[in-house]
Amino acid sequence: MPLDNTQKIRTKNKNLFLRVTKGHFATGHSHINYYIDVTSQKTRLSEAKAVAETLVSYYSLSTVVDTVLCLDGTEVIGTCIAEALTRNDFRNLNAHQTVYVVTPEHTSGSQLIFRDNLVTAISNKHVLILAASVTTGYTALSAIEAVRYYGGNVVGVSAIFATVDECGGVSVNSVFDPKDLPDYASYNSHECPLCKVHKKVDAIVNSFGFSKL
Repeated sequence: MPLDNTQKIRTKNKNLFLRVTKGHFATGHSHINYYIDVTSQKTRLSEAKAVAETLVSYYSLSTVVDTVLCLDGTEVIGTCIAEALTRNDFRNLNAHQTVYVVTPEHTSGSQLIFRDNLVTAISNKHVLILAASVTTGYTALSAIEAVRYYGGNVVGVSAIFATVDECGGVSVNSVFDPKDLPDYASYNSHECPLCKVHKKVDAIVNSFGFSKL
């Protein structure tokens, strides 16, 4: 069932816009006043390509990218980024002169791990981390730490929406940011002003989507 009052934030690219719904939403790390729906960007090829083209533009020809690490179900966008990097002759140093697109595994304790058969795509590689959003930074920071643990070099973090420009000492680039949604706010669940005025939570949200309450 869709949420009410969904709005679209448009750009000059007809295939690139952001769907947002204002309300009171709970994530695993915080409470937020907007649900940002990136389902179409993650699943529709035309929108995924538009996101990829924008994100790739942040990386100069001097940036080495061997691997795109996809978080939050962003594999379609990650594949489009890899294709764009290859097409634009971005440098990579791996033996196959291509770009790997990989996804981490999550343990029951929410740690990110890579099985032995995937470690070769991380170890000694220049890794670009791709996320649907970077707001609290918890997930992106976990990915950065995992890549470094497995011997990789994080060259950047990219996202569809981000409220920070740095995470764990790594630059964060995004398609949309608070300039596009100036009243966006994220609160610690114990300090949420919406909870304090007894506004009910509209939905529980995560990288898979939302569940209305």
